[in-house]
Amino acid sequence: MTSSEAVTDVKDASNAGIDGFALNVMSTDSWSNSAIADLFDAANASSGFKLFFSFDMTHFTNPSQFIPLIQEYHTNSAYFLQNDKPLVSTFNGGTLTFGSDTPGDGWEAAFRKPLEDMGISPFFVPDFDDWSGYPNGFISAFPVVDGAFSWETAWPEVSEGKANVSDVVDATVLHDAHSADKVYMMGQQWYRRGELNFAQRMGQILQLQPDIVEVVTWNDAGESHYVGNFWPEQIAGSQIGAYANGFDHTGWLQVLSPFIAAYKDGATDISKISPPSGASAVGAIWYRTLLKSASCASTISGSQNADDALNFAIILPTDTSGVTINVYSNNNRIGSYSGLPGLNDQSVSGLHTGGNQRIEVVDASGTTIASAVGTKDVQQQSTGSVCNFNYEVVGLS
Repeated sequence: MTSSEAVTDVKDASNAGIDGFALNVMSTDSWSNSAIADLFDAANASSGFKLFFSFDMTHFTNPSQFIPLIQEYHTNSAYFLQNDKPLVSTFNGGTLTFGSDTPGDGWEAAFRKPLEDMGISPFFVPDFDDWSGYPNGFISAFPVVDGAFSWETAWPEVSEGKANVSDVVDATVLHDAHSADKVYMMGQQWYRRGELNFAQRMGQILQLQPDIVEVVTWNDAGESHYVGNFWPEQIAGSQIGAYANGFDHTGWLQVLSPFIAAYKDGATDISKISPPSGASAVGAIWYRTLLKSASCASTISGSQNADDALNFAIILPTDTSGVTINVYSNNNRIGSYSGLPGLNDQSVSGLHTGGNQRIEVVDASGTTIASAVGTKDVQQQSTGSVCNFNYEVVGLS
């Protein structure tokens, strides 16, 4: 990324209520170090935005490769501290031993001890859900950690079929972590089966009250779960542009921002999520622009779990008397719902090919107070080189 793009990312995320970025570091090559430096510069120029490292252990083979980055940045004023210690996380790494008898011993010897010998005491909250025993006994098997983060729990497995996202594993690890006076960081995600994963995960987070919530992700265009910007430099030399260019997901921020505010206020139910002051409704619609029956869909793992549906998440204020949410596909009304205070979400089946995929929020007099209209038609068959199951996302206006 460029330095100006780093500034834009920090500004946009901060405006959405996000407190910081987890920097998923997979390399210490010059391009990566440059992006890290630009982001720290941007965060330091902002009002309180923070950063922390999350090391991708599908790329690193030993902590010695990235410890110099922690050494360089842990005292930076933009580095995020938990309990006055620099937070460090990972993607995977729960099976790595680094020459020790167990993964727990390996991370103690190769990661924590070298840092503590330098006078650095990290607050270590890794994603070790690739460990064979996860989640049972995780905290006792890894005394090296200060908490746990689960990436895989944030969406259903393909093998589960048309299942809703579950919080069973989250609840288990959270209980074990709190019993040991450690923290749990919960992932908010919509990947694999994504119809209502977004909204369902919000409800689970408010009920479970994890210590930290990580939005997964801000800019991973290749995996379609981005809510913010992605830049040309990220996807150069790849096929990702053919998949993600033109598919703006920032409409999801209309839902995410009020959820963040509710979480920070200690809300425990989606009915307590409120639109910003003065707004009659905020939210978004999302739908796939290719039917699951498209002949190319057989090439996509898990496509059988998709639904041809128009999905919405709309947040309404306390007084919703007479408010109705109407859903249309190709000018056919496929659903109508009475509005409730807080977060309203539905996956409405019956998506038609063609255009005018839209939602209208109307008051008791029948006046439209907010709406969203898709910019892309739904196709029966793929017309390009990519079998594209990415979501068209549109915020209310």
